[in-house]
Amino acid sequence: MNQTEIIMKNRMLKSVCLLSVLACAPCAQAGELTETAHVCPADAIRKDCRPAEKDRLFHSKAVEAQIRRVQSLLTNSRLVWMFTNCFPNTLDTTVHFRHFEDGRPDTFVYTGDIHAMWLRDSGAQVWPYVQLANEDPALKEMLAGVINRQWMCINIDPYANAFNDGPTGSEWKSDLTDMKPELHERKWEIDSLCYPLRLAYHYWQVTGDTSVFGDDWLAAITNILKTFREQQRKDGNGPYKFQRRTERATDTLPCDGLGNPVKPVGLIASSFRPSDDATTLSFLIPSNFFAVSSLRKAAEILKKVNHDEELSSQCIRLADEVEKALKEHAVYTHPKYGPIYAFEVDGFGNHILMDDANVPSLLAMPYLGDVDVNDPVYQNTRRFVWSEDNPYFFRGTAGEGIGGPHIGYDMVWPMSIMMKAFTSRDDQEIKSCIEMLMRTDAGTGFMHESFHKDNPQKFTRAWFAWQNTLFGELILKLVNEGKTELLNSITIQ
Repeated sequence: MNQTEIIMKNRMLKSVCLLSVLACAPCAQAGELTETAHVCPADAIRKDCRPAEKDRLFHSKAVEAQIRRVQSLLTNSRLVWMFTNCFPNTLDTTVHFRHFEDGRPDTFVYTGDIHAMWLRDSGAQVWPYVQLANEDPALKEMLAGVINRQWMCINIDPYANAFNDGPTGSEWKSDLTDMKPELHERKWEIDSLCYPLRLAYHYWQVTGDTSVFGDDWLAAITNILKTFREQQRKDGNGPYKFQRRTERATDTLPCDGLGNPVKPVGLIASSFRPSDDATTLSFLIPSNFFAVSSLRKAAEILKKVNHDEELSSQCIRLADEVEKALKEHAVYTHPKYGPIYAFEVDGFGNHILMDDANVPSLLAMPYLGDVDVNDPVYQNTRRFVWSEDNPYFFRGTAGEGIGGPHIGYDMVWPMSIMMKAFTSRDDQEIKSCIEMLMRTDAGTGFMHESFHKDNPQKFTRAWFAWQNTLFGELILKLVNEGKTELLNSITIQ
C-alpha cells in the first residue's frame, strides 16, 4: 500500500475511531488526545468543547469578546455552541506564534490534523480575525507573523503549496520534483500565491500597518510575478514538473510530470487544484480569476506603500492580460443554463464543466471578490454547480452540496454549503444552509472536511481548522449584517 492510499484510509479510520469517543467520552482537551482535541460527545450540547484555557495555543481578547457578543444575541443554544467551538478553533489549536531572530513576528499555522502550513489554508484560517486586529495588539502582531511567514515560504519555493516548521523533510520527500527539506509538499497551485496577497492587503486596509511590506515582501511579489509568467507557458513549459508514485491518478501529473498540454493564450496554468488534486486542463478558471484580483491588490500595495511604480505596473499588466484571456476563454454556452464559467480550459477549445468544493471555486468567486454576485454569467454558473448536472454535486437524505475527486463519490464538503450561504441573495436559502450545517456535524459541534450525503456520522478529517473558522466567519458575518432574527428562527436543537 503506498503512502497516499494509507493517508486516505487513515482519514476514514480517524472518523470511525472518533465515533466511539463521541459515544462514551467526556469532552477531550487539547493536551490529552491530539486526534480528538476539539471533539465533544453528541450529548454534550452547550458544554464547552474548546481546549482548556491553559492548553489553547493563542488567546485573543477581541475574539473572546466577539464570542460573548454573539452568545448574547443568538437564542438557538445549539448554534451558539457550534459557533463557540468553531470560531476560535484556529487560534485554540493551530497557531504557533513566536518571533524571528530580528524581532519580527513569526506565526506558523497548522491546518489541524496535518501539522504543516498550507499557504492557502493559513491565509483563510486567520482571515476572519483581521477585522478585529485594531481591538487587540496581540492579535494584530500574530497576524503580521502569519504574513511574514508566508513571504518567507514563498521565497523558499513559490511552486510549493505546503511547508514544514523548519527543514524537517516530509513523507513526500520522494516525490519526483525539486523537493527541499523545508517543504511539506510541492504541488503547484495558483491560489497558493493568491491567498497571501489577499490576507496582506486586507490586513493593511484594516490596520494601516506597513511593517509586513519590507524586503521579504518585495522578494515574494517578484517571485510571484516570475512564477505566474512562467506558468503562462509562452516560452515553453517552464521549470516545474511533478510526479508521485501512487495509485491515485489525481496525485500525480501526466506527460512526464508536466500535465496535459495547453495553448498559450494569456491564462496561467495550475498543475493542481485547491483540493491538491491534479487539474485535467491546466487553465483553472476560478484560480485565474483569483490571480487577477490578487495582482491588483499587490499593485496597490506596491504603489502606495513601497512607491515602486515599475513592480506595480508589472502586476497591473499581468492582471489585465489574464483578465482579457478570461473574457475570451472562460465562458461556455451551456444548452440548459446558457453562458456559464467553465471550471478548466486548455486554450485549444476544450472545457471541463464541473465545480469542486475547495475555494477558490466557481461557486465561491463572489466571496473572494473576483466577480460580482449579480453577474448574470455567475448566476447561471451558480445554478449549474448546485445541481446534478455538476458531476460532483451530491444530494442525499442528510444533506446536499459539492464535493470533488479528492474524497470521491457521495461525500459533501461543508465548505460548499458555507459558500452557498456566503454568496446567497436569499435569506431562506441562507437559513437552509445553516440548518444543513447544524444537522451534519455528527454531533461533534465542529465542521468536517466532508460527510456522506446519507449519513453524516461518516465523515473525514475531524480536525480541519479552516472549515471550523469559516463556519464562525459565516455566523459572525450574518450577525453583523443584522440577520440575528433569521438565525434565531432556526429551531434545530
